[in-house]
Amino acid sequence: MLPLGLTILRLLKAIARSWSVPSFRAGFALAILILFSGTVFNQGAEGWSWVDSLYFSATTISTVGLGDLSPQTELGKVFTVVYIFVGVGVFVALFCAIRSGIDQPGKRWGIEGRLTNRA
Repeated sequence: MLPLGLTILRLLKAIARSWSVPSFRAGFALAILILFSGTVFNQGAEGWSWVDSLYFSATTISTVGLGDLSPQTELGKVFTVVYIFVGVGVFVALFCAIRSGIDQPGKRWGIEGRLTNRA
């Protein structure tokens, strides 16, 4: 249990270090919006519960795709294809930005978007 707690703490620190970068904040907001839109769509189009819709959206966008839920409608299938291509790109960019915060603990992002020494 301790390793999980330490990993979560490290992730939160990386997010906090990256928060001053406007493009990180925009990517974070976009990622939340994509996750929310997938949840709302699946709840409406597929008739799933909110929890099942969120679960499907998260597993799809993270490329885990467990297969226990799958869209049954034609509209749901088409939406999921588009959702995968858009969502994976946004989440990969977001995780790269978070990784920059992990890799550079003694650095911070400058106004120009370049790493500078922390003063």
